[in-house]
Amino acid sequence: MRIGGALLTTAAIACLGLVPLAPAQAEPDIKDVKAKVERLYHEAEQASERYNDAKLDLDELRKDLAAVRADERRQSDRLDAVREDVADSVLRGFQGESISTVGQVVVADDPAAFLGQLSTMSGFNALQDNMFNAYATELDALDLRRQATAERAAEIAETAERLEAEKSTIDERLGAAEDLLDDLEAEERERLLSPSRSSTSRVPASVPASGRAAAAVGYAMAQVGDAYVYGAVGESAFDCSGLTMRAWGAAGVGLPHSSSAQFSSGPRVSASALQPGDLVFYYTPISHVGMYIGNGLIVHAANPSTGVAVTGLYSMPYVGAVRPG
Repeated sequence: MRIGGALLTTAAIACLGLVPLAPAQAEPDIKDVKAKVERLYHEAEQASERYNDAKLDLDELRKDLAAVRADERRQSDRLDAVREDVADSVLRGFQGESISTVGQVVVADDPAAFLGQLSTMSGFNALQDNMFNAYATELDALDLRRQATAERAAEIAETAERLEAEKSTIDERLGAAEDLLDDLEAEERERLLSPSRSSTSRVPASVPASGRAAAAVGYAMAQVGDAYVYGAVGESAFDCSGLTMRAWGAAGVGLPHSSSAQFSSGPRVSASALQPGDLVFYYTPISHVGMYIGNGLIVHAANPSTGVAVTGLYSMPYVGAVRPG
């Protein structure tokens, strides 16, 4: 019995060795992958729209910097002119001073030092008070303009850093989404990336619109099937605000390349009063925009998997609408 028991024990141990200690790695659930990919796409789009906002800020700051620099140059020229007048007055009013003393004032390169030398020269009261005051005022104005120039330059540097950070976020989220998709079998990946019935199969044959809205809708609808690329504004790829910007641009209406900025591009429209061509906005804070085309549908640049497509008005968290033009 002992031998038999030992054999049974050995056999049991051998059988246990054939049983996996942990369950096999489960295949990724396509619904879970789809939800994660869509979340990563949305996070990338949020960063992309912040990137677009930062680009608009940068453009404005650069224009402002050019303006304040031009103002600084004008102010410097005015200061030089007043300085020449003061120097002439010094030469006329200080005939009794030594040549070296007067010369120090006339040739002083530093405007502040020039002002200080004037205030300490003997017989300064011989100068016209208004001329001295004019120089002091112009010098203060120049200092203010130089400070404004420095502040704009610092803001530009800060905004450029913000652009780089948002670009890194876009690349990181998009890369993570691609890694998830790479884990799927080819058939599952194709099924996940194929357009859903809620999009391309619902493309209307025509959209009732008139005037500028008709031109905008016509442009947007002609792009259905084009690719979604973060930051793109055509000709064959778009992000969400790039598509609406180009569509209304075809109608002669200029819009900024930013979904949040486009929310201020026209009067607000209630959902019950929507007309084809109206811009509709999603998420809080706003990070996606599409174009209403009637019958509860929108056309929009959705995400890298879907591209430009037609889908339902409430397929995303709806925020509001505006009417450009």
